[in-house]
Amino acid sequence: MPDDLFPALPKPGQLLARGVCRHLLDRDFVTVEELVPAPGLRVDVMAMGPKGEIWVIECKSSRADFASDRKWQGYLEWCDRYFWAVEADFPIDLLPEGTGLIVADAYDAEIVRMPEEARLAPSRRSSVLRKFARHAALRWHAARDPALIVSRA
Repeated sequence: MPDDLFPALPKPGQLLARGVCRHLLDRDFVTVEELVPAPGLRVDVMAMGPKGEIWVIECKSSRADFASDRKWQGYLEWCDRYFWAVEADFPIDLLPEGTGLIVADAYDAEIVRMPEEARLAPSRRSSVLRKFARHAALRWHAARDPALIVSRA
Protein backbone atom coordinates (compact mmCIF):
# COMPACT_ATOMS: atom_id res chain seq x y z
CA MET A 1 0.00 0.00 0.00
CA PRO A 2 1.22 3.52 -0.70
CA ASP A 3 2.53 5.38 2.35
CA ASP A 4 0.43 8.46 1.59
CA LEU A 5 -2.75 6.55 2.48
CA PHE A 6 -1.63 6.58 6.12
CA PRO A 7 -0.54 10.06 7.15
CA ALA A 8 2.15 10.29 9.81
CA LEU A 9 0.95 10.71 13.37
CA PRO A 10 1.43 14.24 14.69
CA LYS A 11 4.54 14.84 16.78
CA PRO A 12 4.17 16.07 20.38
CA GLY A 13 5.05 19.66 19.44
CA GLN A 14 2.46 19.60 16.65
CA LEU A 15 -0.19 18.46 19.11
CA LEU A 16 0.72 21.35 21.43
CA ALA A 17 0.50 23.72 18.46
CA ARG A 18 -2.98 22.43 17.67
CA GLY A 19 -4.20 23.15 21.20
CA VAL A 20 -2.57 26.59 21.14
CA CYS A 21 -4.18 27.45 17.79
CA ARG A 22 -7.61 26.36 19.03
CA HIS A 23 -7.27 28.52 22.15
CA LEU A 24 -6.05 31.55 20.23
CA LEU A 25 -8.91 31.27 17.75
CA ASP A 26 -11.28 31.54 20.73
CA ARG A 27 -9.48 34.81 21.57
CA ASP A 28 -10.05 36.06 17.98
CA PHE A 29 -6.46 35.41 16.84
CA VAL A 30 -5.74 33.66 13.56
CA THR A 31 -2.69 31.44 13.33
CA VAL A 32 -0.23 29.82 10.97
CA GLU A 33 2.25 27.11 11.80
CA GLU A 34 5.89 26.72 10.76
CA LEU A 35 6.28 30.20 9.31
CA VAL A 36 9.79 31.23 8.23
CA PRO A 37 10.25 34.92 9.11
CA ALA A 38 13.90 34.94 8.00
CA PRO A 39 16.39 32.39 6.66
CA GLY A 40 17.37 29.95 9.40
CA LEU A 41 14.29 30.62 11.54
CA ARG A 42 10.98 28.74 11.64
CA VAL A 43 8.42 29.60 14.30
CA ASP A 44 6.07 26.89 15.52
CA VAL A 45 3.03 29.18 15.68
CA MET A 46 2.58 32.78 14.63
CA ALA A 47 -0.67 34.46 15.63
CA MET A 48 -2.27 37.68 14.43
CA GLY A 49 -4.79 39.36 16.69
CA PRO A 50 -7.84 41.43 15.79
CA LYS A 51 -5.85 44.67 16.11
CA GLY A 52 -2.91 43.40 14.06
CA GLU A 53 -0.80 42.33 17.02
CA ILE A 54 1.73 39.58 16.25
CA TRP A 55 2.56 36.82 18.70
CA VAL A 56 5.12 34.03 18.29
CA ILE A 57 4.62 30.79 20.20
CA GLU A 58 7.32 28.13 20.46
CA CYS A 59 6.03 24.69 21.44
CA LYS A 60 8.32 22.61 23.64
CA SER A 61 7.35 19.02 24.37
CA SER A 62 10.21 18.13 26.73
CA ARG A 63 13.23 19.40 28.63
CA ALA A 64 15.49 18.06 25.86
CA ASP A 65 13.44 19.85 23.20
CA PHE A 66 13.84 23.13 25.09
CA ALA A 67 17.56 22.60 25.77
CA SER A 68 18.26 22.01 22.08
CA ASP A 69 16.59 25.29 21.01
CA ARG A 70 19.35 27.77 20.22
CA LYS A 71 17.35 30.10 17.97
CA TRP A 72 14.48 31.33 20.13
CA GLN A 73 15.97 34.78 20.80
CA GLY A 74 16.05 35.37 17.04
CA TYR A 75 12.25 35.22 17.04
CA LEU A 76 11.86 38.17 19.40
CA GLU A 77 12.40 40.72 16.63
CA TRP A 78 9.49 39.24 14.66
CA CYS A 79 6.68 39.66 17.19
CA ASP A 80 5.00 41.95 19.70
CA ARG A 81 4.84 39.18 22.31
CA TYR A 82 6.75 35.90 22.65
CA PHE A 83 5.40 32.76 24.36
CA TRP A 84 6.46 29.24 25.20
CA ALA A 85 3.77 26.56 24.95
CA VAL A 86 4.36 23.52 27.14
CA GLU A 87 2.42 20.68 28.72
CA ALA A 88 1.27 20.93 32.34
CA ASP A 89 4.10 18.74 33.65
CA PHE A 90 6.90 20.71 31.92
CA PRO A 91 9.51 22.17 34.34
CA ILE A 92 8.59 25.84 33.79
CA ASP A 93 11.49 27.09 35.91
CA LEU A 94 13.64 26.42 32.80
CA LEU A 95 11.81 29.09 30.79
CA PRO A 96 13.42 32.54 30.60
CA GLU A 97 11.84 35.35 32.61
CA GLY A 98 10.06 38.01 30.61
CA THR A 99 8.65 35.49 28.14
CA GLY A 100 5.04 34.37 28.03
CA LEU A 101 3.78 30.98 29.08
CA ILE A 102 0.96 28.93 27.62
CA VAL A 103 0.07 25.55 29.09
CA ALA A 104 -1.43 23.39 26.39
CA ASP A 105 -2.39 19.94 25.25
CA ALA A 106 -3.67 18.68 21.92
CA TYR A 107 -7.15 20.09 22.50
CA ASP A 108 -6.86 23.45 24.21
CA ALA A 109 -4.54 25.80 26.06
CA GLU A 110 -4.43 28.51 28.70
CA ILE A 111 -2.31 31.62 28.83
CA VAL A 112 -0.64 31.47 32.24
CA ARG A 113 1.83 34.35 31.92
CA MET A 114 1.49 37.31 29.56
CA PRO A 115 4.84 38.78 28.49
CA GLU A 116 5.52 42.48 28.18
CA GLU A 117 4.69 43.89 24.79
CA ALA A 118 7.56 44.98 22.54
CA ARG A 119 5.78 46.58 19.57
CA LEU A 120 7.23 45.91 16.16
CA ALA A 121 8.44 48.85 14.13
CA PRO A 122 5.92 49.74 11.37
CA SER A 123 8.19 48.56 8.54
CA ARG A 124 8.87 45.22 10.30
CA ARG A 125 5.14 44.79 11.05
CA SER A 126 4.36 45.32 7.36
CA SER A 127 6.93 42.70 6.40
CA VAL A 128 5.63 40.19 8.96
CA LEU A 129 2.02 40.68 7.88
CA ARG A 130 2.95 40.06 4.22
CA LYS A 131 4.83 36.89 5.17
CA PHE A 132 1.89 35.77 7.31
CA ALA A 133 -0.61 36.35 4.49
CA ARG A 134 1.51 34.60 1.85
CA HIS A 135 2.17 31.65 4.16
CA ALA A 136 -1.52 31.28 4.94
CA ALA A 137 -2.46 31.53 1.26
CA LEU A 138 0.12 28.92 0.23
CA ARG A 139 -1.11 26.56 2.94
CA TRP A 140 -4.68 27.06 1.73
CA HIS A 141 -3.66 26.29 -1.86
CA ALA A 142 -1.91 23.11 -0.69
CA ALA A 143 -4.98 22.03 1.30
CA ARG A 144 -7.31 22.60 -1.65
CA ASP A 145 -4.99 21.02 -4.21
CA PRO A 146 -2.56 18.56 -2.58
CA ALA A 147 -0.98 17.69 -5.95
CA LEU A 148 -0.03 21.33 -6.57
CA ILE A 149 3.70 21.99 -6.56
CA VAL A 150 4.53 25.59 -5.75
CA SER A 151 7.84 26.86 -7.08
CA ARG A 152 9.28 29.99 -5.58
CA ALA A 153 11.23 31.85 -8.21
